[in-house]
Amino acid sequence: MQRVDSDIVDLIVTSPPYDSLRAYKGFQFDFELVAVEMYRIIRPGGTLVWIVADETKQFCESLSSFKQLLFMVEVAGFNLLDTMVYAKKNGPAPYPGLMRYAPWFEYMFVLTKGRPVTFNPIKDIPTQSGAGKRQSGSSARQVDGSTVKTGEYISSQFRARSNVWIYDTGFNKDTKDKIALSHPARFPEALARDHILSWSNSGDMVYDPFLGSGTTAKMSHETTRRWSGSEISTEYCNLAIQRLKDCGVEARIDS
Repeated sequence: MQRVDSDIVDLIVTSPPYDSLRAYKGFQFDFELVAVEMYRIIRPGGTLVWIVADETKQFCESLSSFKQLLFMVEVAGFNLLDTMVYAKKNGPAPYPGLMRYAPWFEYMFVLTKGRPVTFNPIKDIPTQSGAGKRQSGSSARQVDGSTVKTGEYISSQFRARSNVWIYDTGFNKDTKDKIALSHPARFPEALARDHILSWSNSGDMVYDPFLGSGTTAKMSHETTRRWSGSEISTEYCNLAIQRLKDCGVEARIDS
């Protein structure tokens, strides 16, 4: 990332290694350096989507995700635009002996460099009243606790989704690319696609500093964005390149 020019990336969509939940071929990363570099390469008004979860240590959560978030805001300079949740449709895995409810979600911290310039809300939640109708009963809460009727006009059959997103995960669900299954921690193609559509426009530059199996790159290509990524593992880098080629995407390694 230190070879990337400053202020040229419109969007970063990435998921770093979580504590010690995966071996990742023995590699580790300097989070603080990565955070500072991400801020440097993102354009003013650009967005970072940081997808993380916490390891359970001594029966409690590690809090690594929150420590990373605080560093990115208080030291690196990012603003926290939204704390989103990625839930897994197939539900939580069984945790024998766990003294709390089994976890089945991950955080998706949406951070920006200054005021965000792009937001394309995904509208796929059916409206209850239908399109082209004025909701006479809708209201807005005021500072003093009172409500004021707004009569909001519904111009579409669908409204924007919330900040909790639910996806299928696991074999043949998050991707149909069999080659990607050799990576131990993929995120769903639909998740990457939806963030790319939400926080960037066609022709924008999307970057992933933990390229892994190449999901962000593939979905950037499919949504007509330019893309680039970094990957320290030669094995995963070759995996991503081959996966992209199998999908008809031209890719090369600049080592």
